[in-house]
Amino acid sequence: MQVLVAMSGGVDSSVAAAILRDEGHEVVGVTLRLWGGESDSGCCSVSDVDDARRVAQQLDIEHLVFNYADQFERDVVGPYVDAHRIGVTPNPCIECNRHLKFDALLRRAEALGFDAVATGHHARVVEVDGAARLARGADRAKDQSYVIHMLDERSLRRVLLPVGTMHKDEVRRRAGALGLRTADKPDSQDVCFISHTGGGRRTFLGSRIELRPGRLVDGSGDDLGSVDAVELVTVGQRKGLGIGIDGRPRYALDVDTESGIVRVGTVDELDDDGVTLGSVTWVDADARGRAMRAGVTAQTSAHGEPIEVREITTSSTDGATVRLVWDAPRRRVAAGQSVVLYDGEIVLGGGIVTR
Repeated sequence: MQVLVAMSGGVDSSVAAAILRDEGHEVVGVTLRLWGGESDSGCCSVSDVDDARRVAQQLDIEHLVFNYADQFERDVVGPYVDAHRIGVTPNPCIECNRHLKFDALLRRAEALGFDAVATGHHARVVEVDGAARLARGADRAKDQSYVIHMLDERSLRRVLLPVGTMHKDEVRRRAGALGLRTADKPDSQDVCFISHTGGGRRTFLGSRIELRPGRLVDGSGDDLGSVDAVELVTVGQRKGLGIGIDGRPRYALDVDTESGIVRVGTVDELDDDGVTLGSVTWVDADARGRAMRAGVTAQTSAHGEPIEVREITTSSTDGATVRLVWDAPRRRVAAGQSVVLYDGEIVLGGGIVTR
């Protein structure tokens, strides 16, 4: 099989390429050049591209570089900035997977005659009743099914996830045994296009949009203080919001950048009975119906505690808008974040939290 392996310069994609090579596939590595600006973290730095190239040399496989910088700016960076402008907290890694790694790259691979695209994500492609489905990775602490939940069955038929059945320590041992330069490389944890040495999120967003001061108010509208950049406040945030007269910390409950108001309250006031999702994608045409009958769970972070869903109400004919009701009040999820639905280990679908 001819396989195009997306090599980010990390240990997981390095081992994914090695596994497929050792299985006898015709493997070509590719690194996506996505960000042309300053970067000192993630998978967009010059050193990451160099690491991927050198690992390909070690594995004696061809290595390509595809330049998707314009599309990355259009589909990931631009929407990230626009979301903060209106007080929404996006997940750019999910949008990069949606638009670049599992859309543009899959289409490019098909046009070039490759049979499949492989990545180093910790997730699995499994067969359920003859259909391809996405499942959690074997290493639950590293499970990345959350960030690639948008893959439908057609895509899953052309995707290989070689390290999804492995634990991370096993991946590193295999890389070490092969002498790969990425064996001990730390995992990427941050937004790849934001430089920490260059001032972080504040400096990045401040160079693209005006950051304006805002007021902190309680549920009665009483003024409790201020923040110097309302666009940087996230629902659930505690840092920088002060302590109430009762001695308890305050958390951001709602962010309204238009009025410059952040409503704050106690941790108990962060609880909500459910969430509304937009831009919902389902694994296949029948997943929505099965989800309504199944005992599904939802995750609001990659490795957080699952949340039991008591009720799912579809409020659009195409299933793209869904209301979830939790089995009990849970911590509020910020608008712009993604919630993913599972039936046990199997991904059913997911969507983006609306206001």
